[in-house]
Amino acid sequence: MTKPALTELLHAAVTAVGGTERPGQVAMAEAVAEAIDSDVHLLVQAGTGTGKSLGYLVPALAHGERTVIATATLALQRQLVERDLPRTVEALHPLLRRRAEFAMLKGRSNYLCLHRLHEGVPQDDEDGLFDPFEAAAPTSRLGKDLLRLRDWADETDTGDRDDLTPGVSDRAWSQVSVSSRECLGATRCAYGAECFAEAARERAKLAEVIVTNHALLAIDAIEGAPVLPAHEVLIVDEAHELVSRVTGVATGELTPGGVNRAVRRAAKLVDEKAADRLQTASEGFERLMELALPGRLEEIPEDLGYVLAALRDAARAVITELGATRDRSVQDEDAVRRQALASVESVHGVAERILLGSEYDVVWYERHDRYGASLRVAPLAVSGLLREKLFEDRSVVLTSATLKLGGDFEGVGASLGLTAEGRVRGEEPGASPEGGGAEAAPDGEGAGESEASVPRWRGLDVGSPFDYRRQGILYVAQHLSPPGREGGRADMLEELSELVQAAGGRTLGLFSSMRAAQTAAEELRGRLDVPILLQGEETLGELIRRFAADARTCLFGTLSLWQGVDVPGPNCQLVVMDRIPFPRPDDPLMSARQKAVEEAGGNGFMAVAATHAALLMAQGAGRLVRATGDRGVVAVLDPRLARARYGGFLRASMPDFWYTTDRNQVRRSLAAIDAAAGQAG
Repeated sequence: MTKPALTELLHAAVTAVGGTERPGQVAMAEAVAEAIDSDVHLLVQAGTGTGKSLGYLVPALAHGERTVIATATLALQRQLVERDLPRTVEALHPLLRRRAEFAMLKGRSNYLCLHRLHEGVPQDDEDGLFDPFEAAAPTSRLGKDLLRLRDWADETDTGDRDDLTPGVSDRAWSQVSVSSRECLGATRCAYGAECFAEAARERAKLAEVIVTNHALLAIDAIEGAPVLPAHEVLIVDEAHELVSRVTGVATGELTPGGVNRAVRRAAKLVDEKAADRLQTASEGFERLMELALPGRLEEIPEDLGYVLAALRDAARAVITELGATRDRSVQDEDAVRRQALASVESVHGVAERILLGSEYDVVWYERHDRYGASLRVAPLAVSGLLREKLFEDRSVVLTSATLKLGGDFEGVGASLGLTAEGRVRGEEPGASPEGGGAEAAPDGEGAGESEASVPRWRGLDVGSPFDYRRQGILYVAQHLSPPGREGGRADMLEELSELVQAAGGRTLGLFSSMRAAQTAAEELRGRLDVPILLQGEETLGELIRRFAADARTCLFGTLSLWQGVDVPGPNCQLVVMDRIPFPRPDDPLMSARQKAVEEAGGNGFMAVAATHAALLMAQGAGRLVRATGDRGVVAVLDPRLARARYGGFLRASMPDFWYTTDRNQVRRSLAAIDAAAGQAG
């Protein structure tokens, strides 16, 4: 039988999902197919509306080898498993003569634990919730959530938290779930044969396509013990999020509350001497943290070193005893022991890591108004880890609407461990005219390594089906005063008010801090007769639903809105950014990364701060045009975007909107867009 052409397969899949075939989608599918068949990894930027899910699903299914798809958001995971994969598999079945199996796989704590559900949570003296179902008042929110979880357990086939609608609080879910460290193991658990997490793993072992999240991919890479089945192809969607997700998984934390919890959990299982030693170390750590000032610790102070050494040594002694003693008087001893061991091992691991003082780690104190002080340690960079663990022995495709920053792939590539010397020369396969060819980059970091050790990669921009210059305007309010670190920015609020009024509402306000969003919401609620929704006043899903339902409504918020809003049509025709979203100057991890680049002879500001801002601004500007009929304005109320030397880099990272600093022109355009939307409505 002749193998069907990729274009034929793609056409069948697009037809099945009711989509429209795009030139960029075809170019992407051809590039993905070539990357899978070769040893060259692919970074592919595919703008909103390209249909990138089918652009990688079709060539992966045609190849026929096991594929892992890792995504950052629940929405895309659901779209893949519930919509795109079922329809695509069925559409390709007559052509490929096989029907690929697919499955979803997440970390263990995402699944309901039947042991926890039926046997209760091992008791913490302070919490007093051995059986939360009896201890929690049925009328309380926790009680209602737990009763609903018990009923849901009898109905669900997956036990997946994300399948529970509406959801429950984190506190309720923690009563019925376990981490991988706390799990008894299927062979030792009375409910092992019915375990939802084990069932998901078994389905994944049999599947040709496995959909997972960035966090599990990071755990698979970092912890050494594989949690994902062996696979030949890895596709990372929403790849602009990968570095931050991997950094999050690789970050360790010690808090007084967490250490005290470990003490309580272990005390009933070890002798009094070992328990007292850990308790004394915990008290010393708590006293020290009461005085901790936020900021980076470039060297570990003597008093902290002493306390951490005491914690590490006491935790090690407890871990040894936990493995050697048994106490049949403890109810459900195995579960109690696993939970205690997980807590104490975490304390030991973080304390030891900080004491080792690796030059590749950043250590800092953090203080939160609600949660108090914490001691944190994170990798200075994850590029080396990703380079070693991600790009070995398999083809990797990384895709997003935002991978080219400042006009090229080099910055994102470097953050992922794809160095300049590994970039492949020549024209990209199937590149659209706007994609261009990949030129060989001069030697940079890692120069002099053997060719075999350098991952070979290619960057491709397949463009967008949208005509950004006709559909949108990028307006920079050049006349405003530059934002200071603090201050009300009265002229910015005046400008914002006038823009929202001209647009007739229809505004998504993206702010660099929650305080700025709150100030703007309060101010405009007093000035304008349009509804202003504010992040935090309702669940994010409910806020977005209300914003999408009413054209006059505005939605103001911070980080999650920069990337998490998809409202096509006339109800989102003005996207406002209050300022360039540089990381805070006192952010310990970002400032450490910036300093490291400078010490290596690079431009730390551009490599770290400007790149961070460019990624967010590209994502934020992408909220405006979500369909071919959308029209509107992205307004940046920060004159530095027009005046500063780095402004060109940031603008080149955003969609290619028509650019202006003329405030009167923008007001006329917004009024015309509002009038047209009103007539159409």
